[in-house]
This record gives sequence, structure tokens and C-alpha cells, in this order.
Amino acid sequence: MIEIFNSKTKIIATLGPATSNREILRKMIIAGLDVFRLNFSHGDYEEKVRIISLIRSIEEELNVCVAILADLQGPKIRLGMLPANGIKLETGSEVVFSTSQDSSDSFFINYDKFAVNTKLGDLILIDDGKIKLKVTETNKKDIVKAKVIVGGVAHSRKGVNLPDTIIELPSLTDKDLNDMQFIVNNDIDWVALSFVRSSEDIINLKKLIRNNNADLNIIAKIEKPEAVKNIDSIISETDGIMIARGDLGVEVDFCQVPTIQKNIITKCISAAKPVIIATQMLESMIQNFAPTRAEANDVANAVLDGADTLMLSGETSVGAYPVESIEAMERIIEYTEANNTIYHRNQKPGVFSEDYLPDSVCYNASLMAEQTKAKAIVTFTYSGYTAFRLSSHRPKAEIYAFTGNDKLLRKLPLIWGVIKTFHIPNFDNIDKAINYSIEVLKSKKVLKTGDLVVHIGSTPILARDRTNMIKLTIVD
Repeated sequence: MIEIFNSKTKIIATLGPATSNREILRKMIIAGLDVFRLNFSHGDYEEKVRIISLIRSIEEELNVCVAILADLQGPKIRLGMLPANGIKLETGSEVVFSTSQDSSDSFFINYDKFAVNTKLGDLILIDDGKIKLKVTETNKKDIVKAKVIVGGVAHSRKGVNLPDTIIELPSLTDKDLNDMQFIVNNDIDWVALSFVRSSEDIINLKKLIRNNNADLNIIAKIEKPEAVKNIDSIISETDGIMIARGDLGVEVDFCQVPTIQKNIITKCISAAKPVIIATQMLESMIQNFAPTRAEANDVANAVLDGADTLMLSGETSVGAYPVESIEAMERIIEYTEANNTIYHRNQKPGVFSEDYLPDSVCYNASLMAEQTKAKAIVTFTYSGYTAFRLSSHRPKAEIYAFTGNDKLLRKLPLIWGVIKTFHIPNFDNIDKAINYSIEVLKSKKVLKTGDLVVHIGSTPILARDRTNMIKLTIVD
């Protein structure tokens, strides 16, 4: 039997040229990968269909469930195409930007209202802030001139951030709308919305998903100061959060990012919404076989703070050591999870709140598992709500989800502590379901005679009503 590593904190890896064949994808899952990220800023649909098919085939071979996250490009402002080796921008020099693709003596930029929205003194940051310029002139039509404050080499299609400029772009661009048609018609579980500014952006995407009769959960990417300001309403409306530290660290002062990260993690745990930490976690492993000590600290601190999922970007999409990057992250996670301080963040449910009944059951299940040192907590769920809420208490006992909702099987791998998901047949009473789950977990060597296991679910089970039952069982 192949041993697959399963930590409580989950791992997302971005796919790209370095991870486009079956053997690499298979090794990534075995190394501890839980979620594959498809970046819709790059690649064509034909390649994405091929990759999705490969992932699902490997799932079947290894008898596991992994999630696929589609990451929309959003209103990303980028440079146009440049020579292969890029163009060096010297500090102190003047650069001309144009929104006209016909210009040969300027840098093309793909935002039509760039010259209209910018004003004198606005900063222009290229390639996650590696190059810094300041606007010196704009014709308010199609040309902007800027002085290079910090020089560097500009390359094709690199991102441009305008932290001082009010951007007039919709949260869903024409490209995003086209990509969503592909996403809803293919086997994808989560969709990430880029450059979210308010909860209204999430509401609009929900309407689009609903109008297509699709079953997708939404991740709101926090990359803008507006999103940080509106974080409470965004968390309330979305299914999960991604703290995208690359663009966020350019749009706000970099010294603010660590505190923003910690505050958002705390809010997400309280709201039972998964939170992903992304960008530059093991950046040096794009070229190096092992991470730096600072990167190991970054990963470990995210685990200690309680993040659900950690994301690899260039490390796995274009890096020289994609599998080794996952292995390194898994090692850091597993060692850090041996620290008991990350567990038992039990939060009492609000009395007479709308979800008081299932929330109370999840709260007490976590307490019971802690008091009895139960080996596992088993949740019977159809919507996934109890798995999300139970996870938010961060129990030390492993969580196993049994569901008749096959689509949910591939959403829960993104959630902290949900070690494995299983399909369950329709049973006419809860006792049969409990016995079935115990036999499955015994066959998987998860449970053995004498172990304690906590079950939560709803009765009558066929009603698929809100969770109202908790039971402690000694395995025969």
C-alpha cells in the first residue's frame, strides 16, 4: 500500500510547465498535496482539460479525493510583450506608458483608463514592486510618463500595481466571464476571485454560479486595501479567504502584512471559513533544493496561527523542485503540528443564533474528543457545514467526513483537519451509518479495538436536516 502523507494543515500547489505530466502529479499527491490550483492567468483550455483528466485519473488510482481550485485572473493590470531578455529600466530615467498597442516607443499597459485615472505623483510598481516609478505627466487619454525611482529589468506580462490610483475595473472581466463558462462546465470544486474589494463582488459571482446551476465554492482573494477594510462583510459572504501576500504586500506597506495575516486568520477561524496563506512561502525552492530558515519560519508560523491551507505558486508551477517543495512544506507542517498550542480553539456558539443547534453539537463534539482523547471525530454531512464548523474548533482528533454528496468529497480536502472524505450509501437510521463508518475506518487502519470515536450527524438521517446528534463510541 502506498503511504500518502496527511497533515491537518493542507497544501495547495499551482500547476504549470514543471508539473504537467502524470508521474509528477502522482508524486505530488503522495507527498501530501491536497489541492491543485489552476491559474487562469496562463495556459489554454485544452491544456486545462488534459490536466483535470489526469488528476481525476490519479485520484481513482490512489483511491483519494483532492480538490481543484480555479484561480481567476481578475482585473490584473499587466505590461505588454517585451523582448525575451526584458528591458532594463535605469534609475532616474523617464519611461513612457501607452494604452495603445500600436506605439513602438513606449511600454504597452493593458488598462484602458490608465492615463485617465492616474495623477501626478502616483506610484507605479512593476513585478510585485521590484521596479518603482512615479508619474510625472499624463495626457488623460492614452499616455503616461513616469520617472524610475528604483530600476530593474522589466519582462513581458509582468503585473503592474497602482497603490495610489482609484481603479475603474469590474471584479469580473470579460476574460473572467469566459473562463467561468469553462469552469462551470468542467470538474472543478473551488473558484478564487481575484482583487476582491467588497462583499458585492462575491454576491455577483454567486449569482453567476447559481444562474449556471453549478456547484462551486468561492475563495475571496485579499489583495487590495479596500478588501482589508471590508474584511468582515467579505468573510460573511464568501466560502473562504486567500491572503494573497504578493499583491497585498505591494498595495499596502509591507510592514502591515504580517499583522493583517494574523488578524484575518483569527476572523476566519471564528467564522468557520477556511483561510489560505499564499505567495512566497518557499520562494527560494524555485531554484534551490531546500528552503531558507526564514521560509521554514514563515510556514511554521502560519500553521501556529491556525491557517487551513498553505499555497505554493512558482515553486511548483515553474520551479526546479516541485515535489521536493511539497515534501519540505509537509515536513515543516508535521513537525509544527506536534505543538499542542495549535489545538482546541473551542468557541462557544452564540445563544439562539440561527445555527445554534449544529454549532452547539460541533462545539461539544470537539470538547468531548479533547476530554476523552478520542482517536477520531466522524461527521455525517451533506452540505458540508458541520465539517467546516467542526474544523474551526481545531480538535486534535482527526476529522473524517462521510457524505452522500459526491461533489462535497472533493471540496473538503481544502479544510483544516479533515483527513479523509468517504462516500456513504443511504441508510434508514443513524445507527447503521455509525456502524458503517466504524467498519470503513477499521479497514483503513484508522481505528482499532478500544479506540474512542465521536460521531455527529442528524436524525432522522434521511431527512438531511441540521446536525442534532452526538455519540461517543468505543470501537469493538
